[in-house]
Parts: sequence; C-alpha cells; structure tokens
Amino acid sequence: MKKIVLIALASLMAFSAGAQKLGRVNFNELVMLMPEMDAARETMNASQKEAEETYSSMVEEYQGKLTQYQQKSASWTAAIKESKEKELYDIQNRLQEFQQTISQELQQQQSQLMAPINEKANKAVKEIAKAKGLAVLFDASQAIYFDETLVEDITAEARKALNIPADRTVEALQAELAAQAQQQQPAK
Repeated sequence: MKKIVLIALASLMAFSAGAQKLGRVNFNELVMLMPEMDAARETMNASQKEAEETYSSMVEEYQGKLTQYQQKSASWTAAIKESKEKELYDIQNRLQEFQQTISQELQQQQSQLMAPINEKANKAVKEIAKAKGLAVLFDASQAIYFDETLVEDITAEARKALNIPADRTVEALQAELAAQAQQQQPAK
C-alpha cells in the first residue's frame, strides 16, 4: 500500500512539474479477455480434469484394498496381513506424493501458459502508451482514485490491438465459465 501511495505521489509531482500525460489501463481485463487466454484455460481445465481422474482412480484402488483388508484380515496369516498393511501404506504415500507433485506441475503449467499472454498484453499496452506520449501508465484495477479528466484510459485501444472483440466483457466471460463449470459437474 505504501508503494502505491509513493508511486502516486511521485507521479503527481512529475505531472505537476512537467505537465506529463498520465494514462490508465485495465490490464487484468485485457488478459482475461484475450483469445489466447481461452486456449490457456482449455489446456488448464484439461490438465486439471486428467489430474482429478487419475487421483480418483488411485483413491478407488485404495478404497478397494482397504475394504478387502477390513473384510478378510481376520482370516489372514500375520505375513499376509503385514504385506497388505504395507501395500495400503504405500498407496497412501503415493496419493500424498501425487497431490503435491500435481499441484506443483499445474502451477508451473499455468505460469508457462500465462507468460507469453502477459508478455503480449504488456508489449501492446507499452506501445500504445509510448505512441500517446504517456509518462506514466496506471493499472486501473489497482488505482484507488483518479480524475477522469487528467488520466487517459487506453483500455479500448489495447483491446483492439489484442484482437479482443468489442462486445466481449468480463461479465460475459464469467457467465460463460460458470455455465461450462455447471455442465462439467456430474448430475446428482
């Protein structure tokens, strides 16, 4: 918070000293609505689904072996019982390892998918800001207050440069994603 205030103060001093032009852009909106983001979301959803299916099959295996152990352990010899307990323990460890590993891998995949998207959006925004002669460009999603008359909003131009359809909105995207999530849930 202190950084934002300091940046804002420095920007205002620069603005008042040299009558520099200030701009703003809703960077999060741009990234969320970029066509490339749709492909990244699809890839992430597919990876997440595959991870969930793999985990579910591992849990089913564990549940099956646990049920068998509970039903038959009274009739087993000590060696068989010990072997089955070790098997259950090993499966539990595999489940824990899988959860940790897949979580890290999914985060890494998301970072790899997002890097070129963020880079492309950042490049477009910087080019527009430079072409307009803006001295400072703020992210509108993080600004607490700005005077509309003193700050130029370049979001619309950035949307055009990034091939985001004019009628595509964050609200429409959220509704679309909610509908997709609802379709993917199993019927109860």
